[in-house]
Amino acid sequence: MHHAHITRAAAALALALAATAAHAGEPKQAIMPENAEARAFQEAVGFSDAVIHGDTIYLSGVVAAPREGETSLVPAYERAFARLDATLKRLGASWDDVLVFDTFHAGKMSAQLDDLVTVKNRYIKAPFPAWTAVGVTELYEPTAVTEIKLTVRKPG
Repeated sequence: MHHAHITRAAAALALALAATAAHAGEPKQAIMPENAEARAFQEAVGFSDAVIHGDTIYLSGVVAAPREGETSLVPAYERAFARLDATLKRLGASWDDVLVFDTFHAGKMSAQLDDLVTVKNRYIKAPFPAWTAVGVTELYEPTAVTEIKLTVRKPG
């Protein structure tokens, strides 16, 4: 029994390594913004909206930043989720394809979570992706309170 267990584990490891090696030589596919101004900024700074490699899509973080006069963070999260949603649609993916939902929070995370969850729950349904929420000292956009990053399975 013990020997069979080790053999199965070794076979599973070999299959995982073979799958990784199968994608190792493939070039990554970068998805850039359709908007010329946004594309120029991302080219100058050096990042893509998303990168496809193998069966996985990695989306860059999208920030939620409140605008003057907004009394809650809901509108900021609505804008961020709309941008993520548009990127997913361009990729032929949906929120059901999201494997990992990572959030990075500048400032007091507890003051952000209720509004974040209100908007998130409109998009993300069971079975839920993995989620890690991390407190940070600052984000790239100085007015941003949260940055949202997704890892997505390639549809089809």
